Amino acid sequence: MKTKRNYGVHLFFIVMVAGIIYPMLFIGGNSFKSLKEAYHTVLHLIPKDFTISNFTYLFENLPLLQITWNTFFIATITTVVKLTIAFFAAYSFTYYRIKGQKIMYLVVIGTLFIPFTVSMIPNYLLVSKVNLIDTSWGVILPQFADAAGVFILTQTMRGIPKSLFEVAKLDNIGEKDTLFKIVFPLTRHAVTSTGIWFFITSWNEFVWPVLILKSTERYTLPLAMQTYISSEGGTNFTVAMAISLITMLIPLLLYSAFQRYIIGTFVSAGIK
Repeated sequence: MKTKRNYGVHLFFIVMVAGIIYPMLFIGGNSFKSLKEAYHTVLHLIPKDFTISNFTYLFENLPLLQITWNTFFIATITTVVKLTIAFFAAYSFTYYRIKGQKIMYLVVIGTLFIPFTVSMIPNYLLVSKVNLIDTSWGVILPQFADAAGVFILTQTMRGIPKSLFEVAKLDNIGEKDTLFKIVFPLTRHAVTSTGIWFFITSWNEFVWPVLILKSTERYTLPLAMQTYISSEGGTNFTVAMAISLITMLIPLLLYSAFQRYIIGTFVSAGIK
């Protein structure tokens, strides 16, 4: 009976994994098909007549290298600043004792429950006021702080033994050395995984950039992909699949390389 139950659990997870992987194989297969073949064999994963014409079309009709650079620039700057702020905020909440600290921490974490639509209009008006509409910085600036990163790094730092800091004080080790020679090395896995998560989230962001960016040369990859699947830009299915493949490639490679850090960090944060 137990064996049958185990088979059922394994079968369930196999079906789940297949359901997750199939869309990626679907994108990859159809991006190398002609439009005519895709409409007739849309569910077939392997192209009969392999072609790179969809990618050629993208490079001929879009400033694709510029768009990819825009996406990378926005994701990188956003990640670096978010991670820096989250790290120092987590350190302050963990190791400093000031009046009202717990209330401040709860207020910061409470922002996780505020829907994006609530802050979207005030942020848009602010960006418009400082003349950053249709610029990469208009996309970046409102994303400089993230409560989820503060929470994850705070939970990680709370797991560091207090005795290490007592020894550091006895040895007259300064605040800077304590931060970068004790705390950072012990939390680098959490910092790395949180940074990867920030990068992937920013890379895939669509709603906020579509409000700010107006010119094609300022677009990010998710916005460029939208031009081939919207009613305004017409529907070019295989080209949309090609740009989808480019869009998901870098985040997928990053996640594949660092998945054990990402999973381990979220598990440990949840346990603590």
